[in-house]
Amino acid sequence: MRTRITIAAVTAALAITLVGCSSSDDGSDAKTKPTKASSPKASKPVDNSDAEKAAGIPPKPDAAKRAALLRALRAVNPAIVTDEDKAVDNARNQCSTISGGGNADMTAKARFSTSDHEVTDAEAKAINAALKGTLCP
Repeated sequence: MRTRITIAAVTAALAITLVGCSSSDDGSDAKTKPTKASSPKASKPVDNSDAEKAAGIPPKPDAAKRAALLRALRAVNPAIVTDEDKAVDNARNQCSTISGGGNADMTAKARFSTSDHEVTDAEAKAINAALKGTLCP
């Protein structure tokens, strides 16, 4: 019984400490301060294309490139293109790994696997080859 009370007391103390850490030094709540991006005066939306470009993520493909990409991925395994929009997003992000020198095969397995289908080593290699031929620069 004492253990439960001690655990409850420690948990409560930690919760109070964490809440106290979230406030700013000037006494105002940090969440209520408007930022330039969230201010109603902000006229331009944030353009992430430069950040994506710097990360090695290609632009969203046009209709013809998208169709070729999806066709190439379906040839590897139709299960990885069940959600076409997600497959295209995964492909764009995978290009970053391919061009960045990371472990592209391992990343492809993780990125394209779903609850219905786990990508195999051979499929991961084929996915990367398909992306190099269709989407990745």
